[in-house]
Amino acid sequence: MNFEDYQGIWVFIEVKDGEIVPVSLELLGAGKQLADKRDSELAGVLIGENVKHLANTLYEYGADTVYVYDDPIFKDYRTESYMKALLECCQKYKPEVILYGATSTGKDLASAVATDLPTGLTADSTILDIEEDTGLLLASRPAFGGNIMATILCKKYRPQMATVRPKVMKALTPEPGRTGRLVEETASIKEEDIRTKVLKIVQHTTKKIRIDEADIIVAGGKGLGNQKGFQLVHQLAETLGGAVGASRDVVEAGWVGHHHQVGQTGVTVTPKIYFAIGISGAIQHIVGMQNSGLIIAINNDPNAPIFQSSHYGIVGDAFEIVPLLIEQFKQAFNREVVDHV
Repeated sequence: MNFEDYQGIWVFIEVKDGEIVPVSLELLGAGKQLADKRDSELAGVLIGENVKHLANTLYEYGADTVYVYDDPIFKDYRTESYMKALLECCQKYKPEVILYGATSTGKDLASAVATDLPTGLTADSTILDIEEDTGLLLASRPAFGGNIMATILCKKYRPQMATVRPKVMKALTPEPGRTGRLVEETASIKEEDIRTKVLKIVQHTTKKIRIDEADIIVAGGKGLGNQKGFQLVHQLAETLGGAVGASRDVVEAGWVGHHHQVGQTGVTVTPKIYFAIGISGAIQHIVGMQNSGLIIAINNDPNAPIFQSSHYGIVGDAFEIVPLLIEQFKQAFNREVVDHV
């Protein structure tokens, strides 16, 4: 490969129910930093039906160019059609880097494209950087069960590709009125070439706590001893009107459901306030909550790694400290209610 032929940072723009999925805007923010270091352009690849108008939003969030495949064949996501469009776009314009959100769609598409090009793919990256002189993408992610951070390189092939979880990167502040270049493309694939047909989409709604949308999260770890001890987390969360989070070992022990899990194999969260109670602070957990606005840790081990990532740390027995916090918060809320009356 002649690496000089490959230029520009691309972001696959995922669209759901006619709107841009937030992780795509977050990746434009990360992609802008990479593009600036390489003095190259940032582009979004927009695939779907009736999506061309969304390009204006992408310009506002940092995209210089938007490649659009707008056709009824792309109404619903199918691996074959989306992969064909993205492959043809890659082969025509040769990007240096492509970033995808680590959603079910993004992960499926990225792995299919990586197999067909072929090139490398780093999954679930939490840190992205690029060498200014060589253009080598430095994609870092936890490895060996979260015990170390590994930086993965793709030295021999282009484009370099990575998936990134929602909430890990930050979107740029939009610039209303910012414009860019629109490139309309047409994929060669036809409906009769696609083996998969979408007959019907059935949406089944279940009531689940979306901890990735919560402003306050109270998370607990195995330091709470057992499922009964973990009830302290529920009590504090209820008092504060927050959501319940948990470390991986708590979920594996069956104390709470998997949708409460925070970390590399769970959910990445960015609440305004994050309580870490009885959580030691393994890298696998830290990467899932390190961008929280305020992190408060409670642990009886003064050397627990969690304190290195916290704004405030309380060393002591959670079974003594948390009930005191609950009582103080209740008193404060009652005073606030009285003052308003």
